[in-house]
Amino acid sequence: MTRTARSNPIAAFLTGRDEGASGGLPSVDRILDAVRRHLGMNVAFASRYVDGQREFTHIQSDIPVPARPGDAEPQEQTACYRILTGRLPELMHDASEFPLAAELPIVPALPVGSHLNVPLRLSDGTVYGSFCCLSQKPDRSLTDRDLETMRAFAALAADQIERDLHEDEARRERVQRIAALLDRDCLAIAYQPIHRLDTGAAVGVESLARFSDHDLRSPDHWFADAAAAGLGVELEMLAVRQAIAGMPYIPGGLYVAVNVSPATAMSDALAEVVADARPGRLVVEVTEHASVTDHAGLEEALARLRRNAKIAIDDVGAGYSGLRRILDLKPDILKLDMSLTRDVDRDPARAALAHAMVAFAEGISCKIVAEGIETEAEWAALTRIGVGYGQGWHFSRAMPAIVAQQFLLGATTCADQVEMEMNEAARSVADANRSRDAALERSRAASRSAA
Repeated sequence: MTRTARSNPIAAFLTGRDEGASGGLPSVDRILDAVRRHLGMNVAFASRYVDGQREFTHIQSDIPVPARPGDAEPQEQTACYRILTGRLPELMHDASEFPLAAELPIVPALPVGSHLNVPLRLSDGTVYGSFCCLSQKPDRSLTDRDLETMRAFAALAADQIERDLHEDEARRERVQRIAALLDRDCLAIAYQPIHRLDTGAAVGVESLARFSDHDLRSPDHWFADAAAAGLGVELEMLAVRQAIAGMPYIPGGLYVAVNVSPATAMSDALAEVVADARPGRLVVEVTEHASVTDHAGLEEALARLRRNAKIAIDDVGAGYSGLRRILDLKPDILKLDMSLTRDVDRDPARAALAHAMVAFAEGISCKIVAEGIETEAEWAALTRIGVGYGQGWHFSRAMPAIVAQQFLLGATTCADQVEMEMNEAARSVADANRSRDAALERSRAASRSAA
């Protein structure tokens, strides 16, 4: 093969100007393909050593090869390990000239001509695996400078591999954390009333997840972790089911809103739950903190849900929902994000946007609920603008189901009393979880002792 003319391949790779077939590949594969093409060789691969095996992790080749990522063989039967242990050189112009290489079945079978191999070392100095390039024909033009190029590319690959390892470990920890959360059911629901702004009368409640796992992170972080762990739908559905379970405490005539991501909105699990809901009492709030890729699928899913529930678009003004997307989704309710509600009485720009959203909502026959109303001045300004409904600490905080029932029936109106009972409910849930965990640990200890 003809060597690619390139004086500084590392610089080209790092600056993103490494053009060619490697453009759409993952990082380590791009590195392999870049060094393979630069050296004019047929095959480049990365491998790792695990449990006495050499396992391929990444392979780039312009010829058919009898291996793929995941394949493994005893490390002692590989040129890579023999090079790592100093029994073969890192640079072989012709592998068939070295008896310890020539005896390996792959050398005559492929065949293997020239061969360069350097270790993949992690930042702590440990050897992760090997970084290798080979061609079918011998190449006497290869030099120590080419070997240094291999080492430079191997360092890039090792850095990326280490990042991937850390990400994999973080992902496993997230999965374990969320799975434990689902298993222990450490989730409670609080309900925040939604009011008519002209009269102050309650019309519904929004259900909000509260976690009792002694973690200072907000619920949004828990749901983000669950989504990253591939358990986002499961955690959201746990919250939805618990919110619906508390509906008997919400006085008749008031609706209950549940929050879901587009992924959950399109899930069969939500469709089954909504199909059993009493029409008119449930509102599905779709939040778009992440970009939606299947717009048609989301529209179809919401059309099915609409048979038993009303549809709200949450975080309007802060998420990914533009006005065109809102038109396509045909919502019954728009939730004006609190970032637009805050200081609307003093900020002409926010007031102008609220005016525009009111006109837009009237044009598509849907209602607006303003979130995060904290002051009487914000309430008054939104009422003058024509916003019909709102929620926020000016009216009440989110409350456990029984406290919300008392509040909505007029038996409880003191915010301090509400907060006190909320804290007491959270402590009760936490105590129950601690007791359950302690009982499980005693049971495990007893089993270990019996064994």
